[in-house]
Amino acid sequence: MNLEAIRQERLTWLEWKDIKPMREALNSLSTIKSIQLSFSDIITIDSSDISLADQHQIQQTALTLRPWRKGPFRVFNTLIDTEWQSFIKYNLLEPHFNLENKIVGDIGCNNGYYLFRMLTQKPKKLVGFDPSALYKTQFDFINHFVKSDIVYELLGVEHLPYYEHKFDTLFCLGVLYHRTDPITTLKALYSALNPDGELILDTFMIDGDDAVALCPHKTYSKIPNVYFIPTISALYNWLERAKFKEIQILEIKKTDLEEQRKTDWIYGESLNNFLDPNNSELTIEGYPAPKRIYIKAKR
Repeated sequence: MNLEAIRQERLTWLEWKDIKPMREALNSLSTIKSIQLSFSDIITIDSSDISLADQHQIQQTALTLRPWRKGPFRVFNTLIDTEWQSFIKYNLLEPHFNLENKIVGDIGCNNGYYLFRMLTQKPKKLVGFDPSALYKTQFDFINHFVKSDIVYELLGVEHLPYYEHKFDTLFCLGVLYHRTDPITTLKALYSALNPDGELILDTFMIDGDDAVALCPHKTYSKIPNVYFIPTISALYNWLERAKFKEIQILEIKKTDLEEQRKTDWIYGESLNNFLDPNNSELTIEGYPAPKRIYIKAKR
């Protein structure tokens, strides 16, 4: 597989008619001096040396880049109140990993919220993978001010076996249920890890003692590309078939309206619209409501 050819082809996605105006707005941003950064729950970019005109331009550019799913971010006087309160997931996981001097990948990194948070652990290298021109543009907007050396690849998990180097830690958060072949996906993750490397995985699950998976008909929680939602024992079987070992459950958590909700920074609906209005334990389709399992496993 020629990854460089794929990279060059996908860079043309940034010229799509709906993305190009966003890139033009991004490219017109001023360089702001004396920036202060905080990588806490709200990733904050601030400066005492910024004009009102620049603040207005930054706010308008951020609005142009909607919808914002992962965050939140505060960019000078603009709070990007994203659909997901992503710090809830990150703070849940952070006690379970140490990234210092490690080569780290985030598969399905969205706009890079988790990658920016990971900077505080001083990894050797951070690489994000997400084949979305919108999310790449949102990342570039934030990184215009942060000026990190995070590498953002418009690639997916299927490219990992062919990537130029291996990783010490891989994050795969909210991706597995979007894949039509979860075991092949887990094998790709395994193949991309260095010896003794670790995977941090988050995926939907269903309750039950049998090693089975829910296969939604057309949508799950109004999401069309959800294919398999396993029980814990089925997920263990998938991981073991992919050769992972030392599998640990870090947390099991229902998705609630504190973590995912509609804001002015997205379009359309959010979790409240995806659940049965008469029974929040069910999705609008009648399936068990979203519950996530967080796993750590070793190569």
